[in-house]
Amino acid sequence: MGAGAGAGAVRRGGRAVEGLRGYGLIVAMWIRSTMAYRTSFVLTAVGNAAITFLDFVAIVVMFSHVDVLGGFTLPEVALLYGASSASLGLADLLLGNTDRIGARVRDGSLDTMLVRPVPVLAQVAADRFALRRLGRVAQGLGVLGWAVAALDVAWTPAKVLLVPVMVVGGAAIYGAVMLAGAAFQFVAGDAAEVQNSFTYGGNTMLQYPPTIFAKELLRGVTFIVPLSFVNWLPALYVLGRQDPLGLPGWVAFLSPLVALVVYGPAALAWRAGLRSYRSTGS
Repeated sequence: MGAGAGAGAVRRGGRAVEGLRGYGLIVAMWIRSTMAYRTSFVLTAVGNAAITFLDFVAIVVMFSHVDVLGGFTLPEVALLYGASSASLGLADLLLGNTDRIGARVRDGSLDTMLVRPVPVLAQVAADRFALRRLGRVAQGLGVLGWAVAALDVAWTPAKVLLVPVMVVGGAAIYGAVMLAGAAFQFVAGDAAEVQNSFTYGGNTMLQYPPTIFAKELLRGVTFIVPLSFVNWLPALYVLGRQDPLGLPGWVAFLSPLVALVVYGPAALAWRAGLRSYRSTGS
């Protein structure tokens, strides 16, 4: 029994390494293709950054009429905005193409991935890797950097460490949600917008202070779809503010663990969806 479990763990580990290697090779291929037209890449990356920056411009315009929003100043809201935007940008860069799985199921192009010696998830995530999405990441990190410099916060080692943990942990949570959404598309083929409502829609919500939302919504994005761990809870700790739900301060450091908790059932759902897939026969 123990030997069998050990062998299974070794096989899963080997499969994971194989998947990462395949993912890296596919990504490298798409990057080489992108760099063949460097001017186009720079223009599209800058364009992506400029378009997403308009969201922050709207927040700045709002603050030209008010001093605080839900008790938060502009630099404090910028911290929320920058962290969430950078996290989503990283997740979108690495796993954003998983929202196309429903289209692949419908047109039968998933069949070709099943016969390749690379895990399907690695192929789906890396296919058409869009390096231009770095624009969103850079823009989010830029706003985050400005917020950190402008905040009147008594910085401690824990708070300094929490800023990068917030970005990376948030990206992991968004990625886990994307994986769950991709698995759902095996059941409901035209469900990419459902996935986007939790990622892009969630990002829009997280850019604003939690104090302006009803507690029922806060409970939902904390205990059901734990998006509040992307930036709200870590940012509240950094700012020295109390959580509206009264959660203890140490939960601010749980973003990576929460990502693993979400990833577990999402991975199981993905495997179940892949096993249930039946070729279109085309």
